[in-house]
Amino acid sequence: MAWLRSIRHPLHRFTQVDGRRRLLVIEAIIWLWLARTALRLVPFPRLAQRLGTFATPEVARATAAKNPRSSDDVRVASDIGWAVTRAARHVPFAAVCLPQAMAARVMLKRRGVASILHFGAAKAKDQTLDTHAWLDAAGIEVTGYPVAKSFTEIACYV
Repeated sequence: MAWLRSIRHPLHRFTQVDGRRRLLVIEAIIWLWLARTALRLVPFPRLAQRLGTFATPEVARATAAKNPRSSDDVRVASDIGWAVTRAARHVPFAAVCLPQAMAARVMLKRRGVASILHFGAAKAKDQTLDTHAWLDAAGIEVTGYPVAKSFTEIACYV
């Protein structure tokens, strides 16, 4: 019964959210699970082919500047960012930056909203390489923000 008490508060809050947002959270949970599964089973070079068109950060910025932004796109990007980050907090697996960005990217694409998936790297204190992924669309920071200043953007998918 302890597990029931541990999920009571999140379930109560979930029932307080309007139906449209509730469906977005459920969709986000499904895409997070699929992204995590793909990252575990599919070699990254093969998976990268499905992420979009590889671009340098400069090309991605130019592409973003050319994309028109409607108020509907801004609302959709904001709602999807909200849903993915909320869902990631409550799934029973680690839904870190890359699965979140992948899930949000698919959800945006299904709604006709262009997005840019960014990859960055930084040296950790122990001289290993830390990596991070973040996503933006329609001028909105969708997932993975704020990005630490120590990260250098190294690649994008448009």
